[in-house]
Amino acid sequence: MITTSFPYKKKDVESPNGKAVLTNISWQTYQAMLTDMGSHRSTRLAYHHGVLEIKMPLGLHETINCILERIIITLTEELNLSIRGFGSTTLNREDLGVGVEPDCCFYIQNSDRIRGREINLEIDPPPDLVVEVDITSPSSRRFPIYRDLGVPEIWRYSSSGIGIYKLQENEYLESEFSLSFPMVSHKILDQFLQQTESIDDNKLIREFRVWLRQQINQ
Repeated sequence: MITTSFPYKKKDVESPNGKAVLTNISWQTYQAMLTDMGSHRSTRLAYHHGVLEIKMPLGLHETINCILERIIITLTEELNLSIRGFGSTTLNREDLGVGVEPDCCFYIQNSDRIRGREINLEIDPPPDLVVEVDITSPSSRRFPIYRDLGVPEIWRYSSSGIGIYKLQENEYLESEFSLSFPMVSHKILDQFLQQTESIDDNKLIREFRVWLRQQINQ
């Protein structure tokens, strides 16, 4: 059994805004932390050229994340699209010096190129769609990681609503409509997300499904 000594203490990663940033972290230390922390956790790690961000999601964060995940699955069901969901799986590229754990991620356009449930980004394409929920901490540090990995689309939720970002000419530009689901705009997503406090999750998804079928049948 190998024991790794990390250059931080528990109190160093506790933060009132649910986020901590550590600098001068080697790739080997980052990988050892992933192994030490295990896969059954809510904490998300993001690594970019020696800078490690540790995000600790709170309750509302998980609520929004779950709703967005269900909306995406509903879209693929109603549009008869293939999908492979990988949740908050770790997306690593040692050769690029980057790694990140999205709130959830999906293969849609490239779902047929992924075999099994293991991803090797040195040979596999990146996820087609990534979701980031920013309740207590911004995901600004994560966008350069997704750019380096070549993720084509990000849905980012914050206190001001949800934004859709497309990778264009090596930068993320905000867009009105989704790349994966061209009939879906950020305004429509906001409209349904605003109902999370007034109706239960199943009713929200049923109403979203009704709206979607109306769009399909137009």
